[in-house]
Amino acid sequence: MKLDIDKLMNECTFTTVRSSGSGGQNVNKVETKVTLFLNIAQSQVLSDVQKQSILEKLKNRINKDGILQISSDVERSQIMNKKAVVIKLEKLLIKALHIGEKRIATKRTLKSIQKRLDDKKRQAEKKRLRSGDF
Repeated sequence: MKLDIDKLMNECTFTTVRSSGSGGQNVNKVETKVTLFLNIAQSQVLSDVQKQSILEKLKNRINKDGILQISSDVERSQIMNKKAVVIKLEKLLIKALHIGEKRIATKRTLKSIQKRLDDKKRQAEKKRLRSGDF
């Protein structure tokens, strides 16, 4: 299913706080860390199936109120951290909404079965010869 990230951004809330880490004196006066909040249950963009899939697959990142929280403080500017958070959200949602192909069980070939049995016999013979019971 295609996800419209621009519409989803309208439902997100961003907060900023002072970030720790590199930045020198900038760290002490500018709020560069950005945190994104998205209420999964109240989203108008996501379908019920998508919501259920996200709640299952991202349960470690969603709090008890059903709010997905992502933060970034790797960059030195607030704008770059906001972009980083949006990219993280997009990657997380794409991964959570991905439906993998079902694996089809296959039967072993007769040749592979025979090869395994021959290898077993060869190994058993080698062990028998080593033990001195010949």
